[in-house]
Amino acid sequence: MSHDGVGPRAVLRSVAFLTAGVLAVPLLSGCGSADEAGKPLARQDIAPAARARIAEGGTLRWAVDAVPDTFNTFQADADATTTRVAQAVLPTMYRIDANGRPQRDADYLESAKVVDAEPKQVVLYKLNQQAVWSDGREIGAADFAAQWRALAGKDTAYWTARNAGYDRIEKIERGENDLEVRVTFSRRYADWRSLFSPLYPKDVMGTPDAFNDGARPTLKVTAGPFLVKRIDRKKNEVRLTRNPRWWGRPAKLSELVLTAVPRDERVSALADGKIDLAEVDPVAAQRVDGAANGAAGPLAGPGSGRTAAEALRSWALAHGLAEDAADDDDEGEGEDEDEARTKLRSAIAQWEQQQKALRGFEVRRSLEPAYTQLALNGANGPLADERVRRAVARALDRKELARLVLKPLGLPAQPVGSHLALAGQDVYADNSGALGGQDTSEAQALLADAGWVAGGPVKEKGGKAAGAAGKKADDDSAGGDDGTYIVGEDDKAPAETGREEKHHAAKDESAQNSAHKSESGGRQLAQDGKQYKQPNQGGAPGAYAPKGTAAPDATPASAGTAAPAVAPAKALAKDGKALNLRFVLPSGPGSESLAAVAGRITKMLAKVGIGTEITKVSDESYFKDHIASGQYDLALYSWPASAFPATDARPIYAKPVPAADGSLSVEQNYTRVGTDQVDQLFDQAIGTLDASEARSLLRKADSRIWAAAGSIPLYQRPQLTAVRKNVANAGAFGFETPVYQDMGFLKKGASGAKGASTPAPNSSVSPSVSPSED
Repeated sequence: MSHDGVGPRAVLRSVAFLTAGVLAVPLLSGCGSADEAGKPLARQDIAPAARARIAEGGTLRWAVDAVPDTFNTFQADADATTTRVAQAVLPTMYRIDANGRPQRDADYLESAKVVDAEPKQVVLYKLNQQAVWSDGREIGAADFAAQWRALAGKDTAYWTARNAGYDRIEKIERGENDLEVRVTFSRRYADWRSLFSPLYPKDVMGTPDAFNDGARPTLKVTAGPFLVKRIDRKKNEVRLTRNPRWWGRPAKLSELVLTAVPRDERVSALADGKIDLAEVDPVAAQRVDGAANGAAGPLAGPGSGRTAAEALRSWALAHGLAEDAADDDDEGEGEDEDEARTKLRSAIAQWEQQQKALRGFEVRRSLEPAYTQLALNGANGPLADERVRRAVARALDRKELARLVLKPLGLPAQPVGSHLALAGQDVYADNSGALGGQDTSEAQALLADAGWVAGGPVKEKGGKAAGAAGKKADDDSAGGDDGTYIVGEDDKAPAETGREEKHHAAKDESAQNSAHKSESGGRQLAQDGKQYKQPNQGGAPGAYAPKGTAAPDATPASAGTAAPAVAPAKALAKDGKALNLRFVLPSGPGSESLAAVAGRITKMLAKVGIGTEITKVSDESYFKDHIASGQYDLALYSWPASAFPATDARPIYAKPVPAADGSLSVEQNYTRVGTDQVDQLFDQAIGTLDASEARSLLRKADSRIWAAAGSIPLYQRPQLTAVRKNVANAGAFGFETPVYQDMGFLKKGASGAKGASTPAPNSSVSPSVSPSED
């Protein structure tokens, strides 16, 4: 699915989902008009400025997660930085605009259109006559043909991650001149605009050896406003410099340096002047915002003695400083206490020095072109019953979950209404009505109809799950214990459970409050950001888990700290087994909000009698050993939105099929929920050249996906970027592909455009990108 910030649209081209039987679908809302798409919920925030206001030259240092193992976006181990580099140095026939829709890139393409539909679809590309590779050779049909042959899937010597779309091409040939490329399809392909973006030179795509190895260490031949100058793996940086053969508007920056900086070290890197731009989490964003507002630490105020010392410790702990010293201080007396207090003061002094340096930065915020979902594993256990999955969905207040995550960040807190697109995109329509909103009575009725009754006999006490939830945490659980705790067990009275939660909530009051306070200075803000890469997938992570906090060692209080205490309904049972679902979460550092969201969900489920067993696992095993392998009942992870959902979303929701060895082939269908009807609608949508018909078919498919209740979209992910204040045309890009040649530093005395931080949703800083689709 398309996601400029996370990975190429083609990332998801090897994917799939399963729902049992024929759906009893309520009135479907998938036939509405294009107006239902609306506008993006949040505007792009990049401080746009006219090129005349931007100084010539300069080096922009941009924090990334890693120096990539490969610079070929079509290989399985490509990542987000692979995509970032490709955007800056390689041709793209179509870019993504601020509304998440494809637009012709006039720097490379004068026009592209379907010139024949019968007997076969033919697309004629007319290339920009100035477009050349960095070695001086014209971009032409030979490059298109080499990429098609490499990605068509017919030659297994090419180690490709995907071939969607390219496998429908029959031939590629030169047109009337060297600037024309004729592409003939063997089968109609609605998403033809998704192809050849990026386009690699024939030097990379021409042979299996060149494809497999030639573009892994670097890119020798490029055709963008920048070219690759140096890859320094010791310094963990990729250095891009101006392309002297670039024919478009010249890059304002002399160099663009992508530096690998761990997310928990980015605030320090910003304050030390090592980087100018970095995606950050809410805690880091709070620090930058606080610095801009002149917030000071406790050393700035008066006070001494025991009361001042307690205030010092409290303030330091709230900001994650010198926690070990603070703990020692709690237990020490006399000289030990003085030493601990000295350590705290030193740490705080360093913190305040960083705050001064951070005053030169600001946080630009928008919503990522990606959404977080609750996945329900329908392969076996209670969730194999569609009625139970629907009951889980009807128990959720999605508006409340969106507010939990987005309201503290000052972003629109609206739940996502589609699996296939986000607000503003052509296919978007709110089809959640096919499943229905939060309704406790309806959820309980569905459970009763499925045979789950309150107070039923349970053969094995202790809350063991009826399905995959019955498996204990693996040895990779963080924290040294079994990594599990139970919510809603039938052997604990509601009042007793409430007292337990209240006790632990009082023990960690600061963590309780900060999940829903935007200016509290706490650390438990509900935002997801950590990415977990899928196995065997090209591009950057397509399905990635949100940032969250590990489950607590023994009690449910911490994971649900943001939620008010709720007495669970009486536990349900069937055939001697309690209705208890295994909720799997990652446990790595910087995972504050996943626990807040999961905790709120467990309380919502408890209201209808569904128990949950939260299991924390290591980040490394989260996807490989749990999500991809189906070892979970409930899980939270995210999908990027695509400008081409007929191609990119189909494998996520396609019905799994038995493999030759008897196993179930699910590709990326991690919920194992799919139907023949959904498959048929996707097939029809990808095979029509009528855009209106394709949109209607996809909206119908989305309605049926909602009705199957295999995954429940929750909210669009927040995008927070700390940027030096004098950097223009960069920040929280939202849907739009960054325009690298327009990025730069404002001239002295210049400022960004009026209202620069909140441009209109359909604004663009790239006049070279045609606003029309050819």
